[in-house]
Amino acid sequence: MIKNRIPLLFCIAFSCLMQAKKKPSNFVVFLTDDLGWGDLACYGHPVIQTPNLDKFAKQGMRFTQSYSACGVCSPSRSSILTGRTPYRNGVWRWIPGGHQVHLRTSEITSAELLKEKGYETCHVGKWHLNGKFNSKDQPQPDAHGFDHWMATQNNAAPNHRNPRNFVRNGKEVGELKGYSAPLVVEEGIRWLKEKRDSKKPFFLNVWTHEPHLPIESDPKFMELYRKFDDEGIRQHHGNVTQIDHAFGNLMKALDELGETENTFVIFTSDNGPEGNGLKGRTRGSTGGLRERKRSSHEGGIRVPGIVRWPGNVPAGSTSATPIIGSDIFSTILAVAGIPLPDDRTIDGVDIRPVFAGKPLKRPVPLYWRNHLARSNIHVALRDGEWKILGNETLEKFQLYHIENDWQEKHDLAESNPEKLAQMKQKLLEVHTQIEKEGPSKWWKNEAPRGKPRKLKKSGLLPKGDDETGGIYAIVKGGTASKHRDTILSHALTSSGEAIALHELPEPATRKLVLKTSYKSLASGNTKNAAIAFGDTPNNDSLLKAGTAIGMNAHVLFHGSWENVSGGTKNSMLAKKDSSFELTLAVDLAKGSVSATINGRTLAFPLPEDIKQIRYFGPYVKGTSSAFTSIEILEAD
Repeated sequence: MIKNRIPLLFCIAFSCLMQAKKKPSNFVVFLTDDLGWGDLACYGHPVIQTPNLDKFAKQGMRFTQSYSACGVCSPSRSSILTGRTPYRNGVWRWIPGGHQVHLRTSEITSAELLKEKGYETCHVGKWHLNGKFNSKDQPQPDAHGFDHWMATQNNAAPNHRNPRNFVRNGKEVGELKGYSAPLVVEEGIRWLKEKRDSKKPFFLNVWTHEPHLPIESDPKFMELYRKFDDEGIRQHHGNVTQIDHAFGNLMKALDELGETENTFVIFTSDNGPEGNGLKGRTRGSTGGLRERKRSSHEGGIRVPGIVRWPGNVPAGSTSATPIIGSDIFSTILAVAGIPLPDDRTIDGVDIRPVFAGKPLKRPVPLYWRNHLARSNIHVALRDGEWKILGNETLEKFQLYHIENDWQEKHDLAESNPEKLAQMKQKLLEVHTQIEKEGPSKWWKNEAPRGKPRKLKKSGLLPKGDDETGGIYAIVKGGTASKHRDTILSHALTSSGEAIALHELPEPATRKLVLKTSYKSLASGNTKNAAIAFGDTPNNDSLLKAGTAIGMNAHVLFHGSWENVSGGTKNSMLAKKDSSFELTLAVDLAKGSVSATINGRTLAFPLPEDIKQIRYFGPYVKGTSSAFTSIEILEAD
């Protein structure tokens, strides 16, 4: 009987082993903010201490040519979740608060697909994939597949110490005691141990705020760098060690849960380091690469990339194969046995062949397009060992052999015209295809960057008539009157341009927020209405935010109507007798203006010569429109 039982026991043991092997893999994506390629000890930093990440690198594979999908944050984050280059998925720029750009629900995220396959999903930390955070007006993390989330729109506020701006599953958390990265990881661990269904596999997205400004580090980590007299260095280096400490806590939790052997973990950064590295707390290192955050040169986009997946990734290995943030999407789905979406272009590829020492095949070369990069390096593409950078008009190019010239010191565009022509053709093909697929109206309607256009002057407006009983301090170019509507109580009418201005009791020098509604009273094609605002009551000096109803566009521009094409606009389709709600926010400290009109936001740089706002009021051009009394929500 005993002899007969041995094969049976063997079969049972073998069956259990096979079942264990079939257990779905878990996933952890750990993303840092503004961490440079040279900021970790395992990437060669001579001072910063990162013992947990050094240990992690010895347990997995360290990539020496790991790239973010953009040189700024929001776009690179969108690519990690969708596998699609940012201008294709729509998150083409970093997203200011209140901005129209957001990760659209038409995009398919890894979290959504994993959730459909039975995974528990969680996002903790920075989100920065919408302008209207925690608002029903734009999708939040739960709309993109996350069962549980605790996040901020952008940075931890007021800084990494005791942040007050976290939201958990739609509810404001209030002040948290501690430092951001450890707090974020603590939430992720709590979810792993207490909230999720332990019988299901999990996907945990951990996106820290560190070492993005405003940096604030725990004194115990700063103490490690006490030999430096410069507090900025102690703060930055301590901040990186703070990340390392938080990461170590998470890896320890996986050990305690018995999930280490079955979890695919990737550690990386959203872009290169901030600042010039010479002053303040922006002391991140590019490891010798050219330029920094916001650039499409290597220092802006090459970042740390480390993968651990026991039994599948060789421990202590290093790879020089180029990988990019969009590959995370494709690789996670491949590991989970989920087919890639076949109704759209997926730029990322499954990187598992690299774990076996095999090359990667890329249908779409590595491509970058950065709205904040200088105009001469607006786009870039890497194919094999070569990289090309092009200007905004795609007329001038730089060419580098990255394998031999990783610091991009030698532009070979003139000396190697044949390779330049090949790379240029590939760049233009990819660029054209992306331009057709993405929501191009979002970036084409933004205010132009760079040197502002020379304003066209309309000259002084003639004195106008105020039939409102003295409600306005100044009326020029037309007639201000009371309107019969109980809500839209005032009207402004003119055959040319007209302004009707109020004067603030004290000029706003930091922030001004206004709210109003308006509609056209005209029967012809010329219909428009806007709010004018600025420091002097001169039409050529005032900014205008409103709606060019006859042009089917919301507009934000500086000076007279002649400059409307040099501003920013959002296309829309107005119905007969349409009315519009406008909230205008002027941030003088940041030099920016945003206008949200019927839920659509326009952004525009505040002219440098405007240091305060003294006047505001209705504006029209060649028409008649009605306005509500303008409400001052904030004036500081």
